[in-house]
Amino acid sequence: MLIIPAIDIKDGCVVRFVQGRLDKKIYSRDPVKTAKHWVKQGAKLIHVVDLDGAFSGNPKNLALAKQIAKAVDVPIQFGGGIRNIGMIETLLDFGIRRIILGTKAAQDRDFLKKAFKKFKDKIIVSIDTKAGRVLTKGWQSSYRNTDILKFAHSLKNIGFKKVIYTDVLKDGTLKGPNIKGVKNLLKETGLNVIASGGISSLSDIRRLKLLEKKGLEGVIIGKAIYEGRFTLTEALRLS
Repeated sequence: MLIIPAIDIKDGCVVRFVQGRLDKKIYSRDPVKTAKHWVKQGAKLIHVVDLDGAFSGNPKNLALAKQIAKAVDVPIQFGGGIRNIGMIETLLDFGIRRIILGTKAAQDRDFLKKAFKKFKDKIIVSIDTKAGRVLTKGWQSSYRNTDILKFAHSLKNIGFKKVIYTDVLKDGTLKGPNIKGVKNLLKETGLNVIASGGISSLSDIRRLKLLEKKGLEGVIIGKAIYEGRFTLTEALRLS
């Protein structure tokens, strides 16, 4: 099971959100340095999100994305405001290993089919959910009351084998992940899942690891390692 540190970027700084709302605390003013730190602690994959891009619909931190990809020797998955084929190609040319699609994936099935046909496993869809509904536009709106399982099945029908699952009500709260939601997604779809949102302790990681044989592929961790609840190295020992 992969343990994946998150780097959320806003205005060039590393920040964290709480349930989709900005937590004004800045953890670093140097995302590249932060990425190097996580690699030094043992990260094998880093999750980078351009929050400015997620809100605006167009990536705003491309220079930083490129710098991070060049600065570390582990894969980077990057998302936030990616809404067209050209931007996917640009990011892949930067050395980004995998592109995360969210809003555009929910809103435009034809685009998603085209993107999957062209890029296959170089793209992954993030299912960002609140009360069982899929959220879009930086988690600010719900897309046509789309049910999470219906959306997940549509992704599987296109050919996707894995997704990122984020419970927005858990994200940044340090109150534990939505294990029931993860279990249900695994059981009902057969997709592999990378879980995100609410990780607060090593105990949470142990509980999620029990789902590894059912298809849980990784866990994205943010606030807990920035707040020192445990170290990334400690988490990796459990993986």
